[in-house]
Amino acid sequence: MADRPFVHPYIPNAVPATKEAMLRELGLDSVEEIYAEIPDRLRFKGRLDIPEPILAECDLRRHVKGLLDRNTSCEENLNFCGAGCWQHYVPAVVDEVINRAEFLSAYCGANYSDLGKYQARFEFNSQLGELLDLDGVANPIYDWGDVAGRSFRMARRITGRARVLVPRTMSPMRLAEARTLCQPEVMPSHVAIDQVDYEPATGRLDLADLRAKLADDVAAVYWENPGYLGTIEDQGAEIVRLAHEHGALAIAGVDPITLGVLTPPGALGADIACGDIQTLGMHMHAGAGCSGFIAFRDDDPVYAQECPLELYSLLRTETPGEWQVAEALPERTSYGAREQGKDWVGTASGLWTIAAAVYMTVMGPQGFRELGETCIARSHYAARRLAELPGVEVKLSPAFFKEFVVSFDGTGQTVAEINERLLDHAVFGGRDLSAEFPELGQSALYCVTEYHSEANIAELAIALKEVLA
Repeated sequence: MADRPFVHPYIPNAVPATKEAMLRELGLDSVEEIYAEIPDRLRFKGRLDIPEPILAECDLRRHVKGLLDRNTSCEENLNFCGAGCWQHYVPAVVDEVINRAEFLSAYCGANYSDLGKYQARFEFNSQLGELLDLDGVANPIYDWGDVAGRSFRMARRITGRARVLVPRTMSPMRLAEARTLCQPEVMPSHVAIDQVDYEPATGRLDLADLRAKLADDVAAVYWENPGYLGTIEDQGAEIVRLAHEHGALAIAGVDPITLGVLTPPGALGADIACGDIQTLGMHMHAGAGCSGFIAFRDDDPVYAQECPLELYSLLRTETPGEWQVAEALPERTSYGAREQGKDWVGTASGLWTIAAAVYMTVMGPQGFRELGETCIARSHYAARRLAELPGVEVKLSPAFFKEFVVSFDGTGQTVAEINERLLDHAVFGGRDLSAEFPELGQSALYCVTEYHSEANIAELAIALKEVLA
């Protein structure tokens, strides 16, 4: 046995004969020839310090389960933390559909391998477009921060201008992603991102500061509704007007689950919208249940031409009366033009588009309206309960959707200390904002959705009262 080559049980290409057959097909003598183009300075010379492979499936399962059991999840704890990945209820039918083998096991690619995914994506695009009141919706990818950066690049290509204005209340993590995508090393004609201040009393965009920073070199004005700090931005139409007045595009960042009660970006005149569909039927998955979308108006073909992501549409076939779902304008993408593409396209989150399509179908217009009203009612009830606690104050606008800022300055305790003590009550507290927005002091961003019952909110208030005593 000692002289026999090791064959990993989970890696088919570990079989020597298979590896040799692949090399023959490629016309190569060794695997090293494949890596020859990687500069020597970038190649790892040592041996990775990792444990030996676990070969028995039962042992591997036991090992992974042991790792997972060390986690503390929202199944055992009440969760009031959102800030970009939110806890909403996922109907059972969503999980049932996306776990069907033809969806779960099919990877994006040609029609022979997608097994209905193209049509499901087209249905998703149609539904989300109706929800946003916009014409075109691209195949989602990664998360909100990623598509925000791609939207800025898209605006740069459309306008030929190199500056984008964003709210200072934009999520720092979201902003960091966008800056990474817009830096010169990534895009030769880079995009400069400047921040617009906010009204201290409300959290809304400061229109006076926006007017002062708008100029003929601005490609787009980006705003969010609701904002990262929960504020409902009711100045969207005016933001669009000011942007268009200076020849800039208006880009709306939006959580689509709000659109049963808030005005959609298309109705406000937005040229492009982006956001995350995580709220539309996706579990949080330890922060990985995210999927960023880009949508746009289509009265000018330049928007579809400069959209960086895949587009799906209906096409007539040679058979009269027959239609087929297919990719539109594929030559725009890196798949069609490689490095000459408008942008690069990575692995899309196609499975989440199907989850969102099922969710939107189940909810319908009435469901979205009821859900939005419930989120507003329960989050405002929670804010009132917390504001009754000694030393606790709810800051910024009284108009918020599901997230709100809670100040603990009057308690003499830091948010970090409070959140640590809340864990003893099986409660995940709000997102600590003290480092991201120091001007708000010891404040936390709390999230309350339809998932939280009146009893859950009461449990939070009781736990906080004990922690702050």
